[in-house]
Amino acid sequence: MKLDEDLYVYPWESYTENNCNSYVIGGDLPVLIDPGHSHLLGNLLRSMEGDGLSKESIRCIIATHGHPDHFEGVQDFMDLPVKIGISRAEEEYLRQTGSAFYRAFGGELPRFRIDFYLEEGELVLGDNHFRVINTPGHTPGEICLYWVEKKALFTGDVIFAQSVGRTDFPGGSGRQLRESIDQLALLDTEILLPGHMEVLVGADVIRRNFEMIRSSFFHMM
Repeated sequence: MKLDEDLYVYPWESYTENNCNSYVIGGDLPVLIDPGHSHLLGNLLRSMEGDGLSKESIRCIIATHGHPDHFEGVQDFMDLPVKIGISRAEEEYLRQTGSAFYRAFGGELPRFRIDFYLEEGELVLGDNHFRVINTPGHTPGEICLYWVEKKALFTGDVIFAQSVGRTDFPGGSGRQLRESIDQLALLDTEILLPGHMEVLVGADVIRRNFEMIRSSFFHMM
């Protein structure tokens, strides 16, 4: 679904199987954020085709973190001219504990490569300018991505509409997640694009969501 110029939203809405929301940034260098599970990639590709996008059109993949429901699908792009980016800390996490974590959920660590590291600060992809924000807590190396021109924030599994990411998986930290959420709350955000649940639009809506998260969740983390 096209939400804004060059911004496409593909929410995962099934209640019977877990997967993440995926996003595509169009323009001269099309970017896919979080391809999701490999065996569910066909659902995403069919939705993209409805918007005139294709698997072959993607030139860059950004992984907010390495959990299977966000990252596994990168293996289906390995033979295409696609650049894959993840944080250095998250790659280390994947290589150290990824195999055991994936097996715990009935899968295997996917075939992957990392073409560039997502580092704190400015990231230019084609004509679009982003800010990479290190946001550990759900995983040690998770990042969020802020699209400067659109004031759009891709939050992975850090914060959702009226909820937050889990911290009970290996490498999770409630203290770090609180600090990451406080950091994100300082941004001038008009569109909040989480890894699960619905997209939030409007600065006031997003501000109230941060306030609710602080009052309802921080004391439990």
